[in-house]
Amino acid sequence: MGKTPIYQIKEYGSFITGKKHDAFVTLPESTFQQLEGFILSKRGKDTDALELMGLSARKGIGKVITAKNYVGVIALNNRAIIEILPKIHSDTEDGASGNRIKQILLVMMKALRKYPFKSLQASNMDIVKMNILEIFIRMFVDEVHFIVKRGLKRGYETMEENAACYKGKMKFHQQIKLNQTHKEKCFVEYDNYAANRPENQLLKATLLYLYKFSCSSKNKNDIKILLNVFSDVEPSLNHEKDFAKYIPNRNMRDYSNALHWSRIFLKGKSFSAFAGSEAALALLFPMETLFENYISVLIKNSLNLMDFSVSAQDKSHYLFDDPAKGFLLKPDIVVKRKCDGALFVVDTKWKILSDNKANHGISQADIYQMYVYHKRYGAKNAIVIYPQTDKLPSFGIKEFKSADGVTVQVRFVDLFDIQSSISDLTDMFSKI
Repeated sequence: MGKTPIYQIKEYGSFITGKKHDAFVTLPESTFQQLEGFILSKRGKDTDALELMGLSARKGIGKVITAKNYVGVIALNNRAIIEILPKIHSDTEDGASGNRIKQILLVMMKALRKYPFKSLQASNMDIVKMNILEIFIRMFVDEVHFIVKRGLKRGYETMEENAACYKGKMKFHQQIKLNQTHKEKCFVEYDNYAANRPENQLLKATLLYLYKFSCSSKNKNDIKILLNVFSDVEPSLNHEKDFAKYIPNRNMRDYSNALHWSRIFLKGKSFSAFAGSEAALALLFPMETLFENYISVLIKNSLNLMDFSVSAQDKSHYLFDDPAKGFLLKPDIVVKRKCDGALFVVDTKWKILSDNKANHGISQADIYQMYVYHKRYGAKNAIVIYPQTDKLPSFGIKEFKSADGVTVQVRFVDLFDIQSSISDLTDMFSKI
């Protein structure tokens, strides 16, 4: 098997086919067509598909596929891997920078709620050097290793067998039909305590699928070892039915993350709505959501929860109260200082600001939103956070103040020095 072709771009980077061009990444014709087919297959079905990638044409170049605000990996049926990484400041085209950005992306993924990323060792450079799909496969393999160490869960399954000895209960209809001339046989039904239960069948089906799909020698070798442990387990043939049998209780807690990955790989239940006929797997993340969750977790982890409370996606206020509560307000983060009840409303925006744009690229809608949050929450301050980029505006922190007491502060976080940025922000919660 040849080396897996991997094609990598950053947000808002573009693919072309045909001749090489300094401003674009060139794909082979077949790979470009499959990627184009994947995008077109989603248009008209998913409104968010328009945010995934754009299709256009340029004179002298031909068709162009441009990434937008989704990052992650698309694995095509011809085994080509498309990686889309975040566009972060100080980004250069050398390999070290690409690995560093991938490391930041993996750290941000760990902050996603309701997804199985907590076990990811993003600081492991051997992991960072893998393509993103192999990293996800590695995470599933590690989860199954964890289960195997603790022992596969077993359960009773009803078995029917034309046995040499009597056990369980006799099935008289089958006994008469099959054993009239074989008096030494007993057609019986009995309960067998074994590992061949739906959860293990799903894990085995996923291991078999990934063994065929992975191109990492380490992943393939570890999957082969795990399959030996599952030798007495039949692979799931009806994924929907077997997932329905899984009951996520305390007894099955060890299986939670592994089965989450199985659902992703076997059913195409990705982190977004995208799964096209031309794509074997599409594991994609909206950067706005990644950034919001990441900053929320960092703020919560940086504050002393004896002195502060932190609410993510707060739902305690509406824009209107009469004649009925309407138009729910849902700021990304609300921080409450317990000593005096002071509130700080924080929103994150994955946008690139620049001195070359009107109002530095800060949209009126964003400022209007923060003004409303300040008013309705009676906040001490409203803060909107943008990522620091190589096009950072000349100001460091900018405050907008109105005569009616509203203050909206614009701040930046450096994803390459995130702890310092978050420390500066949380210090403000204590001081003002």
